[in-house]
Amino acid sequence: MQPYFFLSYAHTPRFGAGGPDPDMWVERLFRDLCNHVMALTDLPAGSEAGFMDREIRSGEGWSERLAAALATCRVFVPLFSPRYFASEMCGKEWFAFAQRAIQHGARHNEPPPEAIVPALWVPVPATHMPGPASRLQFNHNTFGERYVTDGLYGLIKLRSYAEQYEAAVYELAKRIVHVAETVRIDPIKPLDYRVVPSAFGSSGGNPARTLHITVAAASRHDLPEGRSPEYYGDNALEWNPYHPVAQRPIAYVAEDVIRNLNYQTSLGSFDDEAGHFDSKQPPTRPEILIVDRWAVEDEQRRQRLAAFDQEHRPWINVVVPWNRYDHQGRAKESELADRLEGTMPVKMSQGRAACRAAANGVANMEMLGQILPQVVEAAAQQFLRHAQVYPPAGGTHTERPRLIGPMGMAEPPPPLPPRVPFPPDTEAGGDAPRGTDTNDVSDTERGDTDDSRS
Repeated sequence: MQPYFFLSYAHTPRFGAGGPDPDMWVERLFRDLCNHVMALTDLPAGSEAGFMDREIRSGEGWSERLAAALATCRVFVPLFSPRYFASEMCGKEWFAFAQRAIQHGARHNEPPPEAIVPALWVPVPATHMPGPASRLQFNHNTFGERYVTDGLYGLIKLRSYAEQYEAAVYELAKRIVHVAETVRIDPIKPLDYRVVPSAFGSSGGNPARTLHITVAAASRHDLPEGRSPEYYGDNALEWNPYHPVAQRPIAYVAEDVIRNLNYQTSLGSFDDEAGHFDSKQPPTRPEILIVDRWAVEDEQRRQRLAAFDQEHRPWINVVVPWNRYDHQGRAKESELADRLEGTMPVKMSQGRAACRAAANGVANMEMLGQILPQVVEAAAQQFLRHAQVYPPAGGTHTERPRLIGPMGMAEPPPPLPPRVPFPPDTEAGGDAPRGTDTNDVSDTERGDTDDSRS
């Protein structure tokens, strides 16, 4: 049972004990959309017109059911709101669906198809949207002026906007049906939600970060003797190690995956950039180096890779795609793997377990989609540790703050005068000396000032 659309929304916390469920309005929207979709299509009775997480029955595996719906649904419908882009779970749902589009595009040699139909639950300024959302080509103005200014939440809550709500929901349902009928995305194996990252990144709705992708591979014009040209193009960026399952070059598939993590990306060839690396300069962005094992068959390229490996650049992680169905590669796998490890011993053993696994060989596109986000996150953390620090403007040196006394004195108070001891009989609990009134003993002498208590 494949749901026609998947409704992705951020749960609103309940205000006060025993108060109404704030998500009941989202459920009403979901039911209205399902009714329209059933009326606008020929879905048979019993079909799942839509899916939202309230549909999961008690005792059913929550993450498994959610992953299965995202792996098979036709359209993804996110309800935009400030809370939505702050939700890690919503970011995971977005990433899981977008992975399907990326893999579909890789198999068919096309950009990822757009099967995301966003809806405004609460209007969000464009500047507060993460990259994956701001890049969507979608015109909300066709749903009505009041919809754009108040969102579906404003329309559904106010009776005076009942007609505008009905019109907006009907237009949204028509858009869902149109996309479902014109854009088809292949189902995939459900992803493991324990390792799925958020499409909104750690920066949430903040502007996208930058990352550079470099490819070290040959072109079809300078291949090693006997190497088949069917995996290569006119330059390194056209290298396609997963041919024939994938028809899209690895550089563009990796770029799609990383852009789906709220990054702005740039691409380059290692042959063109090898002379521009300088480890003495602070990094300006994290980087990923995608390496073809066959690249070490060219001695000049192997020497450049070896020199690159000797430079201390922990913010650059290596990914080595390796196709098990490449018969030439399988015949020389051990030889090429050993030679690459001898050429780049530092990078091949650098970083977390995921980084080492990526350097030892990524067998297919599905594995690339799973491991690449972990490699990117590791590179981003290393970049933050080594990037140049920019102090606040002004340039004036300020002393470290320090605590002051309760009266706000910048200087410590003068030392207390020495205490005059009472005669022994008084200290033992006897009477005070003649001529001394105990009420005249100062607070300072009793050690009972504010400073002494603090």
